[in-house]
This record gives sequence, C-alpha cells and structure tokens, in this order.
Amino acid sequence: MTCKVDKEKCIGCGLCSNLCSEVFELTGDGKATVKEGADLEKNKECVKEAKESCPVGAIEA
Repeated sequence: MTCKVDKEKCIGCGLCSNLCSEVFELTGDGKATVKEGADLEKNKECVKEAKESCPVGAIEA
C-alpha cells in the first residue's frame, strides 16, 4: 500500500491526523504529510477513512 498527500490540495484542516494519527501529521507549513516509517498496512482502515473524509480529496492511497 502507498499513501501520499497532495500538498497543492491540502488545506491543513487536520482531519486526517485526527482520524489516523499513526500515519498522518501536520507539518510546520500547516499541511498534512505521511509520517516517515508509518505502517500503512497495519493502519489501512484509518487511512481509508481519512482519504474518504478529506474535504478536498488531497489523500492518495
């Protein structure tokens, strides 16, 4: 499984990091990113939920 956040689309609402804090975090620029070393397979359900919940469709998984 792969996952990335489109920084151009991301508005930094933080919903993804609230739903799936093991995978997503907000960085200094206020945008979400996938944490380095995140276990995407273990967290695939919350990644899916975060992707479906993102208001601007910035998560690609």
